[in-house]
Amino acid sequence: MEYLGLTLALFGAALASLLAGIGSAVGIGIAGESAAGVMTEDPDKFGSCLILQALPGTQGIYGLLIMFFALNKLGLLGGGEAVLVTWNQGLQILASCMPVAFVGWYSAIWQGKTSAASIQMIAKKPEAMGKAIILPAMVETYAVLALLSSILMLMGVQLG
Repeated sequence: MEYLGLTLALFGAALASLLAGIGSAVGIGIAGESAAGVMTEDPDKFGSCLILQALPGTQGIYGLLIMFFALNKLGLLGGGEAVLVTWNQGLQILASCMPVAFVGWYSAIWQGKTSAASIQMIAKKPEAMGKAIILPAMVETYAVLALLSSILMLMGVQLG
C-alpha cells in the first residue's frame, strides 16, 4: 500500500506517453496514406507532403514531455531514488497527465485527417501550401492547450 501513490503517478505518466503516442502514430499514418497517393502522381510534392504528414506527430512529443515532467517530479530521472508519494499525491499526478493523454490522442487522429485533406488540396493547388498548413495547425491549438494544462497542473502538485 505504501507504493500506491507512486504507482498511480507512474500510471499517469505512462498514459500521457502511450495515448498521445498512439494518436500521433494513427494521425501520421492517415496523412501518410494520402501523401503516398499524391506522390504516386507527382513525386515532386514530397517536401510539402512530408511537412503535412509530420504535423500529427507533435502530440506524441507532448505526451513524452509530460511523462518526463512527471518522472522528474517523482525523482526518477538521473538514477535517483523515487520520492514516496501518498495515494492522494499520486492521484493528483495521474489527473495532471490526463489532459495531454486524452486530448493528445484524440487531436492527433483528427489532425491526421485534416492533414490528409490538406495533402489532397496541395495535390490540386500547390500554391495553397500556406492555407494547407493552417487547417491542421488549428487542431494543434487544442493539443498545445492540453500540454499547458498538464504542465500547470503538475507544477501545482506539492510533494513532501
